[in-house]
Amino acid sequence: MGKLKKLKISKIKRNYQIKTKLSKQGKLKTRRHKPPKKQFQKPAPPCPEVVEEEESDHGEDLMNMVEEDDLKFLEKAISNRSYNLLKQIRLTESDKNQSKRKKRKTEDDHALEELYENNVSKIMEETSKKSVRMMLPIKTQNGLVEKRVIEEDNEVVNEEEDQITDNNQKENEENNQENSDIEMDIDTCNNLQETDKPVSTVELLACREELLKSKRFKIGILSSGILENPQLKSGNFKILLDMMDERASEVYITVRKLAMVSLLEVFKDLLPSYSLLQVSQEGIKLKKETLALQNYEATLLSSYKNYLKRLEKISKILRKKKGDTRSVNEREMRLGEIALSCMCELLTTHPYFNFSVNIANYILPFLDNKQRNIRERVAQCISQIFKDDKRGQLSLTIVRKLNQYIKSRKHSVHPEVITVLLSLRIKDVNLDKEKEEETKQRKLMSHKQRILALSRRERKKNKKLEQVEKELLETKAEENKQTKSKILTEITSVIFTIYFRVLKQAPNSKVLSVCLEGLAKFAHCINIDFYQDLVSVIDKLIEEDHLGLRQQLHCIQCIFTILSGQGAALNIDPYRFYVHLYKNILKVHCGRTHAETEIVLKTLTQILIHQRKRISQTRLIAFVKKISIQALQLQHNATLATLGIIKQVMQFGKAAHILLDTDCSGDSHYQIEIEEPDYCNAHSTALYELVALQRHYHSIVRQLAKNIAHVVPTSGEGSLPVEIAKLTPEELYIEYDPSGVAFKPTIPIPEKITVKKASIHHVMSSKLEEYLNTVDIDNLFTDRSVDFYKACKNNSK
Repeated sequence: MGKLKKLKISKIKRNYQIKTKLSKQGKLKTRRHKPPKKQFQKPAPPCPEVVEEEESDHGEDLMNMVEEDDLKFLEKAISNRSYNLLKQIRLTESDKNQSKRKKRKTEDDHALEELYENNVSKIMEETSKKSVRMMLPIKTQNGLVEKRVIEEDNEVVNEEEDQITDNNQKENEENNQENSDIEMDIDTCNNLQETDKPVSTVELLACREELLKSKRFKIGILSSGILENPQLKSGNFKILLDMMDERASEVYITVRKLAMVSLLEVFKDLLPSYSLLQVSQEGIKLKKETLALQNYEATLLSSYKNYLKRLEKISKILRKKKGDTRSVNEREMRLGEIALSCMCELLTTHPYFNFSVNIANYILPFLDNKQRNIRERVAQCISQIFKDDKRGQLSLTIVRKLNQYIKSRKHSVHPEVITVLLSLRIKDVNLDKEKEEETKQRKLMSHKQRILALSRRERKKNKKLEQVEKELLETKAEENKQTKSKILTEITSVIFTIYFRVLKQAPNSKVLSVCLEGLAKFAHCINIDFYQDLVSVIDKLIEEDHLGLRQQLHCIQCIFTILSGQGAALNIDPYRFYVHLYKNILKVHCGRTHAETEIVLKTLTQILIHQRKRISQTRLIAFVKKISIQALQLQHNATLATLGIIKQVMQFGKAAHILLDTDCSGDSHYQIEIEEPDYCNAHSTALYELVALQRHYHSIVRQLAKNIAHVVPTSGEGSLPVEIAKLTPEELYIEYDPSGVAFKPTIPIPEKITVKKASIHHVMSSKLEEYLNTVDIDNLFTDRSVDFYKACKNNSK
């Protein structure tokens, strides 16, 4: 048999064997740190001569990409030497002109280095030139030992330790990569060559861009670290919050914006939908997990509080006090707008987290700000809260605060302060319900007390039964409904307090139109005791002729909304309001008054369809004729809604069918100029407007006009498709709305019609020519009046 070959052993394994052998023999000397390897610095390459290339554009492309405002700002900064970047760049200084302090420092450093080298060389001679490592001095019982030396053995080389140190260096490099961006701004500035030439604007812009990149990188790493592990990386909050206060850097506005928006996204993801309670539990032992969670919640809450404080501080620039004539920087104004939008975003996403009431109280006065975009942003935020608020508690707080603000300003506020109230979800709130329930309970209790004189046992039983019933209600969620209805009732009462106070105390204010619109929307919730007074106040406002078209239409809508509900039992004659509506219908068209079209359509739907039994036939026919004329001057979606109302009137009754008969059956003619619908003789005319509407540019208008002209058939000639026939007037108005600059269905381009020009032949008889020649044209117009016969007779003589 052949000899067995020896197995090869790796160097690492061999080193381990030597190490274990020496340690057993006691010859291995421990060492904590390996002496650093000397790195030989490569000699710096010689600077090549700068040769201008013929194809170089000398930074013209970069200069073209920069806006003129930035260029002016940078040129001014270069001339004034106010830009901090220029302080780090030597523009005209040479290396010889150094300060005396710097020279002294370098001389002291050289002296210390020489002293250290002499001490080390002495120790090396004493220890027979072995490698020596200096350690820190230690203190013992005898006193202070100044020197401590450890000898190291260089014979054993451990390659594994080399690998470990290399790995540690790599890990340190990775860990320090996050912090390296802090020093990037200094490095980027130092990269600019120290020359005697002045720095150009292009170089300054490039340096600024590098600064921004480093800051963006840092903010991104810190924010992503928080989102990955919020409990371990909660310390990143402090760094990001400090960046919101940055002032030293040249890009502090941009850095603040980035830090602000990044923290907004972080808080939107991390904050819960409930409020956190911080309860101090002293003397109670908790688990590590519970303790860690409490600490995390405390840091989160404190960071959120500090974030809100900084946002409030930044956005204060938007609230300019009276008499303050100081000029405000536009960049800081934009920063304040972003801070305010961040607060609005936090309030809409987490309306019931801590400090939500504080945010609401702070942003509400911005509804009355001078700048329109700020008012619109805050109004959008509060409207969204009113729409999405299911509990109603925050909505009630906001409504109360608005009531106080309007009262303190004496109703001289912008319309947005009251417009936001239209977004409240108030549908079936009966203000009389609570009073009725209270009176019923009092009657029942008095009846029980009279019949039964309860003993103590029976009282205890009743208490227990009440508790059980309460628990049953909680399981059925009935109690939540009761509390919610109470909150909605209170909100409604505060809203009507605002509206009635404006009607009484400030009828000529600019918020009157908005109040009337709100009354028209929530009129079904008003207490029946106030109906008579409200109708008289609105009638007085219309009669005074101080109101505009929109305000008059809102008044009419409000009255008919009241009369459609509980107000039908009241003894009110609505004839004067019919007259006001009939008079103002033709004032609405597709021009300036297009916004009022929706109000008119809602009111007409209420009068002609929902309350059709309360309107007389002559009045109905007059309104149908008037709105058919109005359909010719509206946009196609409003025309469709108007035709939809006429179609439904034709379907519900035969009174308006007389307008489809072209033979006039009346004893007079139609007088459109008369403002009263009962005396305009509308039954003596016909719907001639349908002929014009059948040639309309919109295909659905043509179909609907044809359907009405054929007396609204469901099948056969003139019938509508099912998908169009089932739409209500409101749905037709929304479905075919052209506000998106798109027609539905698409309208084809009209064909070009070439008209042949007829040949013109002037033929004149000889007698006419002879007659015209006899007329004296020069003296014809002397007497202002012309008599051709007399002129011709005089000439013939």
